[in-house]
Amino acid sequence: MIKVRTRFAPSPTGSMHIGNLRTALYAYVLGKHYKGDFLLRIEDTDKKREVEGGVEEIKKLLEMFGLKWNEFYIQSERVKEGIYKKYAEELIKEGHAFYCQCEAKNAKTEGFSKELRDPCREKGLITGAIKLKVPEGKISFKDFVLDKEIEWDLSTVSDATLLKSDGFPTYHLAVCVDDHLMEISHVLRGHDWMPSTPIHLLVYKFLGFKLPEIGHLTDILDPEGGKLSKRKGSTSCEGLLKEGYLPEALLNFIMLLGWAPKDNKEIFSLKEFVKAFDEKGFQKANPVFNKEKLNWFNGMYLRTLKDSDLVNLLFDFSKSKYSRDILEKTVPLVKERIDTLSDYWEIASFFYEEKKADEGLFGGNKEKHLNVAYEVLDGMDNWDKEVLNQKLMEGVTNNSFKTGDFFMDLRIAITGKKFTPPINDSIFILGKEKSLERINKYLK
Repeated sequence: MIKVRTRFAPSPTGSMHIGNLRTALYAYVLGKHYKGDFLLRIEDTDKKREVEGGVEEIKKLLEMFGLKWNEFYIQSERVKEGIYKKYAEELIKEGHAFYCQCEAKNAKTEGFSKELRDPCREKGLITGAIKLKVPEGKISFKDFVLDKEIEWDLSTVSDATLLKSDGFPTYHLAVCVDDHLMEISHVLRGHDWMPSTPIHLLVYKFLGFKLPEIGHLTDILDPEGGKLSKRKGSTSCEGLLKEGYLPEALLNFIMLLGWAPKDNKEIFSLKEFVKAFDEKGFQKANPVFNKEKLNWFNGMYLRTLKDSDLVNLLFDFSKSKYSRDILEKTVPLVKERIDTLSDYWEIASFFYEEKKADEGLFGGNKEKHLNVAYEVLDGMDNWDKEVLNQKLMEGVTNNSFKTGDFFMDLRIAITGKKFTPPINDSIFILGKEKSLERINKYLK
């Protein structure tokens, strides 16, 4: 049986999108499920678009998500070995490619060329860029993700550049040569690469390479319609992590954006996913990036953490802005209420800084309620939570207040808003002095 070898081959041209992470995840899991290898190959032959530090960011993110590679390659280093030039010249020799000296067009400013057959193919040039000589006829392959045969009429496929005049290969040549030499058995890639497939099929055929299994993944859709784009909200891995999503939760969410288990299970560790994986589980319908579902996953993962671990995560997430002492006291109060690490500040910021409440939030008995609360707190010599609860309830009963109205006015005075962790617990954590100061500001 052939050894399964998969790869993730990103370009270091910007922040990694969740679609890229999903491709890496599925390639990793496919390889590991069959006890095979997962390779990381940096495709950096387009030096004009390369972002400084991009390679290290890719490696750091993959390691953060637990996607550890068995082998690592950088295409620009392989260019120096003359690998791609050798195969491009072989195609020239066999009559499947030709030299071209046409000046490259800028598609953004000049539009894409409508000429599918390059005029240089019949000129017999001996220098220049090397282009594929696309023949007439048809070509097809079986897509193992879509589970169907896909065919192209080659009269609709243009003569593609394989080797630029500077000696650097284009994606079309480099991906075929590298996948062959690295013995890649299964290629997983985004659906947007489908139009390039007939070119790659021809390169494989003309060079006598064995064709790997090729599968194109579904597009992840934006909830508002259309394909998910970096321009629509934060869909970069780095951006989502900065919003307070845990790597484990984000990875679990992405697992199910295009793959479905047989038993409808939703919570998977990476190890469990490797074991459960079945390529027949790839879905044909395009999934929607549902932020609410991502929040649900993240909330589930947060609530499984020990309080001490969540304290450490929040402390690191805030870059030490949050007090560890306050975190330890407040995490038990907010743990069930937060879906992301960034939610903590929204809920618990009043512990760190005073929030001025809108007067319109208070009820009609604000003065009476807050005067009684002030007297209760001021009269407490022993700062004890159970005593605090008891004394405040006595104040409600003795004055015939409505319990909900009394505690809502007290909550607003202490926190500045209506929805917070339990107010008595919050007062106890804030302490007598701070609580009295906040109440007093609303008393005439």
